[in-house]
Amino acid sequence: MAEKQIGSTSKGRGFLLSAFLILATAVFVSLGIWQVERLGWKEDLIARVDARVHAEPVPAPGVQDWPRINAGDDEYRHVQLSGQFDHSKETLVYASTVLGPGYWVLTPLESGGQITLINRGFVPLDRKDPSTRKAGQIEGTVQVTGLLRIAEPKGTLLRSNDVAADRWYSRDVQAIAAKRGLAAGRVAPYFIDADRSDIPGGYPVGGLTQVQFPNHHLQYALTWFAMAIMSIGFLVFLWKGRGIRQS
Repeated sequence: MAEKQIGSTSKGRGFLLSAFLILATAVFVSLGIWQVERLGWKEDLIARVDARVHAEPVPAPGVQDWPRINAGDDEYRHVQLSGQFDHSKETLVYASTVLGPGYWVLTPLESGGQITLINRGFVPLDRKDPSTRKAGQIEGTVQVTGLLRIAEPKGTLLRSNDVAADRWYSRDVQAIAAKRGLAAGRVAPYFIDADRSDIPGGYPVGGLTQVQFPNHHLQYALTWFAMAIMSIGFLVFLWKGRGIRQS
């Protein structure tokens, strides 16, 4: 009687473990399929962005287009516009680049009634003071060509912008515009990373935008499918072994 009870308990545990493995296999396969779908989406995104970056520049979105701007359709679009820089209201945003640590120089560009923040490029730590790069403070009407970027509110993952102290770690268009007293309603909801060009004195250095999208979806998909195969293998072993057939 006791042996029969033990056998029954063993069978019950075997069936529960089998059910768990079947469920786990289904979940792992579903996650693998989802990652394959994400892989297709990411590859399509990379292709579309690459096409935008290398396309001929088009006019930057005007006021009438601002409500329709979104990252999916407009991020990294190659654009151009003309206007005058207001160097008295430039903002320095801490940056770590291939040229080392330093700052992005964001300068308002007034163009036809609208104001657009232009990331003119990078300056090293010893060029933080505008007086060390006077030659690069271009006056008069200029044409800017670069990549449209979506605002980066609040700060980075590691550091928040300190608006009161005027310390910036991300290019938060709205906060910077308010801090610099730029007219509300006239400031574009995006900024532009300027292309590299011949700047008098060499600074700021443009054209340093890193267009990179992590793409590990194939690796993740293979991992999930491997776990599904392992679950199936364990299930087969369980059914062929003594786990369920033991009496």
